[in-house]
Amino acid sequence: MAGHSKWANIQHRKGRQDAKRGKVFTKIIKEITVSARLGGGEVNFNPRLRAAVALAKEENMPQDNITRAIKKGTGELEGVSYEEVRYEGYGIGGAAIIIDCLTDNKQRAVADVRHALTKNGGNLGTDGSVAFLFKHCGRIFFAPGTDENKVMELALEAGAEDIINDEDGSIEVITPTQEFIHIKEALLNAGLKIELAEVAMRPKLENALSGDDGIRMQKILDTLDDLDDVQEVYTTAVIED
Repeated sequence: MAGHSKWANIQHRKGRQDAKRGKVFTKIIKEITVSARLGGGEVNFNPRLRAAVALAKEENMPQDNITRAIKKGTGELEGVSYEEVRYEGYGIGGAAIIIDCLTDNKQRAVADVRHALTKNGGNLGTDGSVAFLFKHCGRIFFAPGTDENKVMELALEAGAEDIINDEDGSIEVITPTQEFIHIKEALLNAGLKIELAEVAMRPKLENALSGDDGIRMQKILDTLDDLDDVQEVYTTAVIED
């Protein structure tokens, strides 16, 4: 598999996020609300909420928006009640896909997800059909040219599980979910520039797709990501140029 493909995939994701700033805000607000509902509104005692608030601040979300979302989650303000639901499916070439949603209407969410998959050549699977192909962990990415030795030293000292050097020179730090924020902050405080950081479902294997198959797979991923109920989309596919 071409090493540059991972970096190209990361850059594609970042580009879509930048182009859809309004939806990014909506996703973060949903995540803050649900995190506060499930774990309480105190950031220091709710790791999931702390991560969501940190992301909101990185995206320059106004503090008033963050506070309102927390209060809606704790019930201090009236708001929509969102449910977490995960769908699993397949894309082009059997590539596995996980779709995480926060929705106030599960029937609408599953119908939209199924349609996005089937109209583009994929299909919806059953619960557990592909989840075993992924690991829940923290992922921190650095651009090619980043000081590899510095990243490795700091990340391992902070408690990272693994550091992966890709063929293109990019670096990925794998963290336990509970240590994600701590390790991310340690790397930032050391002056390193992080390109992308997330708690995510990391594929244990990868399906390399190129040409028409890659284009079709990217269409599936983009269509899913455009759905209002979808928070995150994870896949084993790596789309090559």
